[in-house]
Amino acid sequence: MPGKPLFSNISRTLLLVLLVVTLVRIDKLAASDEPKPGFYADFLAQLDQAQKQVLSLEGAVPQEKFTWRPAEGVRSISEVYLHIVDGNYLLMSIAGAKPPVDMKVLMDQKAREGATTDKAKIADALKASYEWAKKAVASMSDADLEKMVDFFGRKITVRNALITVLNHNHEHLGQSIAYARMNGVVPPWTAEMQSRIQSQMKKDQEKAGQKKD
Repeated sequence: MPGKPLFSNISRTLLLVLLVVTLVRIDKLAASDEPKPGFYADFLAQLDQAQKQVLSLEGAVPQEKFTWRPAEGVRSISEVYLHIVDGNYLLMSIAGAKPPVDMKVLMDQKAREGATTDKAKIADALKASYEWAKKAVASMSDADLEKMVDFFGRKITVRNALITVLNHNHEHLGQSIAYARMNGVVPPWTAEMQSRIQSQMKKDQEKAGQKKD
């Protein structure tokens, strides 16, 4: 019958439009999947910033400097970065997350921190620990913050344990900055800021010169 093909075509077109609209909505929802507000969002933002700076600095230090240490018995450059890796796993496990590393292995600090001096492998290890930590935090609820956990013999809240994760990262980021500076490496974000300031000063001087002319 002449009406059937037309109806069939219209139906197929409507179904196609509905499918496209649905996919677009799903895509928008995924794109706007922001972290939950409050403490967790603040924590994730802080940890993400620490991750960027630690990885940026680790990438700027030459491979031949990774065995450098300021004195005998003090962590070397590579050992500090691997200590950050294990700190992320250990402190997050105290906060209630299950690390991808066996705890007995994780507690063997000497073996873990001396496992490699290869900067590419260390960068991968850092990335993995940060991404795991962020996923673990994202899966927690607001109620989890007030839970009490054991922190080396004393009771603290999960909130406190998470703050300690940030403290630990910033403590050893500062240490790594000092190590880098002692080896002639300027932190990339500082170098970028200095470059912008110099560029702006040059522009200002050129404008001032044009006004005099």
